[in-house]
Amino acid sequence: MSIVTPDRPLTVLDAPSNLGLRPPAPDTFPGCYKAPWALRNTGLLPRLNAKDAGVLVPPRYVATWNPGDGVRNGRAVAAYARDLAERVAEIRAEGGFPIVLGGDCSILLGPALALRRTGRYGLAFVDAHADFRHLGNSPFVRSAAGEDLALVTGRGDDYLTDIDGLRPYVRDEDVIVLGVRDEEDLRDIADSGLAYVPGTEIPLERAREVLVRDELDGFWIHVDADVLDPSVLPAVDSPTPGGLNPAQLTELLRGLISLPGAVGMEVTILDPDLDEDGSQAALLADILVSALGTRTSA
Repeated sequence: MSIVTPDRPLTVLDAPSNLGLRPPAPDTFPGCYKAPWALRNTGLLPRLNAKDAGVLVPPRYVATWNPGDGVRNGRAVAAYARDLAERVAEIRAEGGFPIVLGGDCSILLGPALALRRTGRYGLAFVDAHADFRHLGNSPFVRSAAGEDLALVTGRGDDYLTDIDGLRPYVRDEDVIVLGVRDEEDLRDIADSGLAYVPGTEIPLERAREVLVRDELDGFWIHVDADVLDPSVLPAVDSPTPGGLNPAQLTELLRGLISLPGAVGMEVTILDPDLDEDGSQAALLADILVSALGTRTSA
């Protein structure tokens, strides 16, 4: 395993893609592409003492989709994954610890591809939903933000799952899913063989068992803001009751980031269109600062 030192400098990259989501209503677009700006407006970068890696502009969002069309904006998602992989690789080559601000969950393909190009990496998947829809458990695929975990583990069309002939980007046995609470998602994950711990448990020992192993060169952390309970952060596309409170998410992220081998993290799904006063972006930023601040001062 390649161990990341606790003082590796944080580097923030914006990935404002909404390509992987359905329109929230007719003639509208998913607002999560604004999340990096909302988080930056809280003073996130100076509070983290982080380097600014700028932004990777995504391709055009196309709203039209019908069953049988395949993954919505699929070719654009794949193209963006390639470009994002290059940017994440650049940050790591310069010695940085990438913090990628999304955007929707389809941005996971970029870091997963970047890491797969250099070795074997695990994934801590912190999300209210399993994002595991694929043709093995659904009559059709739809939007990549609901399928990103399936895609990075090799379930889906080659143009998304086998870029550079590297399927899977993450092996099943190298994934742990944390925070999922939807019954259908839990059933799909239980049948998959992936490690998971449902609901609001903080299973750091179980995470260590999966992610800190000699076979792995490290692991990536995916964080969907909807893992928080909607009573405290409802500004997401699919709020699901029964989630973590801010203290629990902070504890979980601190624990994951402190594990040997953590190489980077992404944050997704916050929708500033649903956060008119910016208070939810401020809350999420506070959680990130608390969690990552522990890491940088370790």
